[in-house]
Amino acid sequence: MKRLWCCIALLAGVGAAAAAETKPNILLICVDDLKPLLGCYGAPMIQTPHLDRLATRGVLFARAFCNQAVCAPSRNALMTGLRPTSIGIYDLGTNFRQAVPDAVTVAQYFLKHGYRTEALGKIMHVGHGNHEDAASWTVPHWRPKVPQYQLKESMARARPHKSGGTRGAATECADVPDNAYADGQIAAEAIRRLEQARAKPDEPWFLAVGFLKPHLPFVAPKKYWDLYDRAAFPLPALKELPAGAPAFAGTTWGELRAYSDIPEVGPVDDAKARLLIHGYHAATSYVDAQIGQVLDALDRLGLAKNTIIVLWGDHGWHLGDHGLWCKHTNYEQAARIPLIIAAPGVAPGKSGALIETVDLYPTLCELAGLPVPAGLDGASFVPVLKNPAGAKTKDAVFHVYPRKDLLGRAVRTERYRLVEWKKPGAPADTAVLELYDYEADPAETKNLAGEKPEIVAQLRAILARQPEAKPQKQQ
Repeated sequence: MKRLWCCIALLAGVGAAAAAETKPNILLICVDDLKPLLGCYGAPMIQTPHLDRLATRGVLFARAFCNQAVCAPSRNALMTGLRPTSIGIYDLGTNFRQAVPDAVTVAQYFLKHGYRTEALGKIMHVGHGNHEDAASWTVPHWRPKVPQYQLKESMARARPHKSGGTRGAATECADVPDNAYADGQIAAEAIRRLEQARAKPDEPWFLAVGFLKPHLPFVAPKKYWDLYDRAAFPLPALKELPAGAPAFAGTTWGELRAYSDIPEVGPVDDAKARLLIHGYHAATSYVDAQIGQVLDALDRLGLAKNTIIVLWGDHGWHLGDHGLWCKHTNYEQAARIPLIIAAPGVAPGKSGALIETVDLYPTLCELAGLPVPAGLDGASFVPVLKNPAGAKTKDAVFHVYPRKDLLGRAVRTERYRLVEWKKPGAPADTAVLELYDYEADPAETKNLAGEKPEIVAQLRAILARQPEAKPQKQQ
């Protein structure tokens, strides 16, 4: 009898392990402020060998866009599958549950379906009064506790910041190991969590790993700065807003101006511009190396064969183009994002299909064999993963950015972007319009809204089919 019970227990264990094997694991890698200016995106000067390697084993999306080019609303869209216009939150400080208290995040949904869900680093936006979402995770969210800077001189002229604390220099090049900065510690913790997961093969997992760089300040160990010749970086040719664009469509890049070595008004000089561009790419190469460590561990532990890997940037970043820095606009450099997905049974490839951040929630559900919940704004793009070169699931994607009491709602097709600026709920004839043609004018040099009324009408009709944007939720 004892031998019989041992056999039953053994078979039960095998059955549980087999059941877990049929449920793919999820490794969601979120990178703050990472624009698609990478080796695998056609920028050979930029040293990102690990992301490039991921692109060779997955599908790279060349036309992926965020739903708002700032941290909190973009991450809300990722986690809830709802656009900022559906939630009514466009700022950093309002937690999404104030507007949609019963929302089930993608991690929470996987948790309800038997997954262990864990979050490291920056997943939701924390700060400015905002906080993590405990309901999404099996165990409390983990963040490293490490100073931003390693050199005293970086804080020599620190400025107080309106959100609390101080801001030192915008860049730092220190001869320190990778784990001196937060992302090195996040990578180490991610590897530790993968090792723990390997020891529990009967439990499927959803691990969200949020890296901080290349977000300001651009701090990275010296060896990553040494990958580049600063003088070789070209300065942007276009240093003005598009001709005919409303002045409010740009930004005064207050995020960057908060740092102690950046002028509070006016442009930066060419030397400072090159330093910032150099720093951004050094920080990008640094985070690439940390992601590489995590991917190497996934392979070494034998977990890769049953893991869906998502590499997602929350929005793009202006590097002096249009005279702009940071994100906070509806322009291409702020709205376009890197997105790479490697999954069991998915052949490598490259897709030009239009994808938006809210599409990731239903896509992950379908890839994992889970029913897609109702009420999401996004659509699964699994058909594109199966046929990257030929399939598409939508003809347009949508994003938004506010300017005081105006809301700039944008529709992006394969060729055009229309931005409609007006107060939420205001009559259509009160709108200020922008139109850009990316076949004829990829650098957005001219607003064509006054020259192509037929295209404007077509795109406004697409925008009008979307629900009216909700005004900002008041705290």
